[in-house]
Amino acid sequence: MTNNFRLTDDVLDVSAVYAIADNARNGAVVLMSGMVRNQTGGRSVDYLEYQAYESMALQVFQEICDRSHDKFPDITEVVIHHRLGRLRIGEISVLVAVGSPHRSEAFEACRFAIDTLKTDAPIWKKEFWLDGVSSWVNCPI
Repeated sequence: MTNNFRLTDDVLDVSAVYAIADNARNGAVVLMSGMVRNQTGGRSVDYLEYQAYESMALQVFQEICDRSHDKFPDITEVVIHHRLGRLRIGEISVLVAVGSPHRSEAFEACRFAIDTLKTDAPIWKKEFWLDGVSSWVNCPI
């Protein structure tokens, strides 16, 4: 089992994340790519900015992996890479990949991992709209 967790200001690499999640025991690798979209709630987005409490976020990534393995014991790999800093429209903000002998478990575990990351990881997103206004998203500030 390989677990690979990363927070970075660098561009995320889909091929690299897929390769980490893949191994000979797998019959499936499911990869979820979260991207910056051009609108939210009918407002045009200019860019996003991500910040994180990095050491705690990496710990949460490990907890997500552990919980994923408990819930889906046959999965082989869990990979979570999240981008920080300023991201433009179309750029990838998060990649989650799960390897498993069977596709159904890979899909379920990948969804569990991203959904749990969105609620549990101390990563904050600020949206900047074309009209010059900005706002933190899902952040209890």
